Amino acid sequence: MWSGNMIGNILFGIAGLIIGAIASIFIYISILKRSKSTAGEIIEGAKKEAADIIKEAKIEAKDEAYRIKQKAEEEYRAKLKETRELEKQLVKREFELDKKLEVAQRKLEDIEQKEKQIDQREKRLTEEEKRIHEIIEMQNEKLEKIAGLSRNEAKELLMNNLLEEAKRTVANQVREIKERAITDANREARNIIINAIQRSAADHTAETTVTVVNLPNDTMKGRIIGREGRNIRHFEALTGVEIIVDDTPEAVVLSGFDPIRREIARIALEKLVQDGRIHPARIEEAVEKAREEVDESILHAAEEAIDEVGLPPFHPEMMKLIGRLKYRTSYGQNVLKHSIEVAWLSGLMASELRLNGELAKRAGFLHDLGKAIDRNVTGTHAMIGADLAKKYGEEQIIVNAIASHHEEVEMESPYAVLVQAADAISGSRRGARGDTLENYIQRLEKLEEIAKSFEGVSKTYAIQAGREVRVIVENEIVDDVGADNLAEEIASKIQRELNYPGHVKVVVVREHRSISYAK
Repeated sequence: MWSGNMIGNILFGIAGLIIGAIASIFIYISILKRSKSTAGEIIEGAKKEAADIIKEAKIEAKDEAYRIKQKAEEEYRAKLKETRELEKQLVKREFELDKKLEVAQRKLEDIEQKEKQIDQREKRLTEEEKRIHEIIEMQNEKLEKIAGLSRNEAKELLMNNLLEEAKRTVANQVREIKERAITDANREARNIIINAIQRSAADHTAETTVTVVNLPNDTMKGRIIGREGRNIRHFEALTGVEIIVDDTPEAVVLSGFDPIRREIARIALEKLVQDGRIHPARIEEAVEKAREEVDESILHAAEEAIDEVGLPPFHPEMMKLIGRLKYRTSYGQNVLKHSIEVAWLSGLMASELRLNGELAKRAGFLHDLGKAIDRNVTGTHAMIGADLAKKYGEEQIIVNAIASHHEEVEMESPYAVLVQAADAISGSRRGARGDTLENYIQRLEKLEEIAKSFEGVSKTYAIQAGREVRVIVENEIVDDVGADNLAEEIASKIQRELNYPGHVKVVVVREHRSISYAK
């Protein structure tokens, strides 16, 4: 059951709650009123601030508008000033153009005046030309009457005379240029050759195709022959050389085309004669020793020749071939000494012409290499030598110089020309090659006979030991041009029909003599 205190407390609590609620409401209302008052103040402040901002913006806008206006006015004034300056310049230019126009107008008037003067001059010149033409026509008519020729005939005659005169002038100039070029070339070539010959003097020993072996007495001939000729047959079989035993006192003759075999036979026979014991066994021994000596002498000769010329060593097999040239002769001239001389001449001439002297010397030294074996191999010595040089690794220039020194193939370099010239100089110089008197006279007679076989030739003379032939022609039959052709034809016929060392110069002499007498 509820007590009175408890009810009083409850009522007191409810009354407290109600009072608290009323107080809260009252406080809320007070706060709300204060908030409304604050918001109003804020709004009023914002409005006032906005009004201030607007006012300031208006003021700034007015200032900006004023500045823009001022700037535009300044630009306008500047443009106006510039425009006025341009107007002044245009006025000035217009004034200058007016002055130029006046000058041009005056010049145009002067030109028109001059054109009028030129027209007047042309008219006067035309009239003058017409008058001159009439005078020329009159004079031509008079000349035709005087000369008895028409105008075309006179013109043709004059043209023919001028053409003939031009031909003669050109021919004389060509002849003078040709003679001057030949003279200069001959002088230069002569100087080079003389210089080369003077610096390359060499002695030559003529070899023969037979060798004489002296004996101590004639009884030795019987020993050489042996019983029933067995010694001589065995000796000839081993050496390939024939022993000629005749009535020549205290001597026998060795005959053979191969000089090396002949040399082996000579050495062997001399050893046998010196020893006195001659029989087949001793002959074989002597021949073998002689062959060894000759082989050594061949190698030694090659080394001496190479040292003399000043060239580097060759291939060992080529050294043997070079040494064999010691025993080879051509027209009585020792081929090895001839090769040495050709090497020196080629080198000297190459140096004069600013070419490679060593290369020319090597080509000249090897040019007759084929003669070492040309009697055992088919072919010319030039082509055989070229094949050997190529086989043993010589340069193509040297191979071609060897092959072309007798013009069997075309020359490919100036070194080939030098080698051919040096070969001709060495072979044709006085005393270089032997020749019998009979052959010499026959060659000179044949030279004169060939030259005299042509029409118009009156006299011929072979001079300079057959190196030149002078041909005198009839000037009524052979003219100047014909003389040139005749020289070439005679040289060509000599080349075809005659064998000779070096070159033969053909000189055709056409002489005209005008004779008169003073009375």
